[in-house]
Amino acid sequence: MSQLKLYRHPLSGHSHRVELFLSLLGLDAEMIDVNLMAGEHKLDEFLEKNIFGQVPVLEDGDITLADSNAILVYLASQYDYEHTWLPIEPAIAAEVQRFLSIATGPIAQGPATARKINLFGARLDHVKAIEVAHNTLTTLDEHLEGRDWLAADFPTIADIANYSYIAHAPEGDVSLRHYPNINVWLQRIEDLPGFIPLQSSVIGLAA
Repeated sequence: MSQLKLYRHPLSGHSHRVELFLSLLGLDAEMIDVNLMAGEHKLDEFLEKNIFGQVPVLEDGDITLADSNAILVYLASQYDYEHTWLPIEPAIAAEVQRFLSIATGPIAQGPATARKINLFGARLDHVKAIEVAHNTLTTLDEHLEGRDWLAADFPTIADIANYSYIAHAPEGDVSLRHYPNINVWLQRIEDLPGFIPLQSSVIGLAA
């Protein structure tokens, strides 16, 4: 049995970015589903693992980690012996951090929120989320002009952190039709050895 355990929800983009990275690294992990609709993430047993009551949570032996991007940093530091997914060269490392912040900022506030509203009925501003999504995607599409990857000349955890919610933006009524560079970038990620998809939902523009 693997010493790695991932507490996740199969529809969570935050969970998926960790699942995807584990697969890209070739690491086996036990997947433990947390029933969010039943409130399992608010039970004392789970709150002992993450006081904020959120998935994903990774256990690696005696180590317990929460927050998807923090887990990506840990996995890259612990298991990527060539230091390509999280380069140690300062300028590239800083650029990776920049796009991790994009994932937790406008991507979370835009396409992730729009999808959350459609998928889980979250009482949030759908119109605003779609506006933020398109503003962010326009900027990212411009950034990817002449580039293969977000932060370096090769894939990094910056790409992994941003992939899931952008790829599934249509589920939140956010069309990707007008973002050619983003669509090519998504395909590059999907062509990586070990890629695994996030479970699709037939909602929004994906219906």
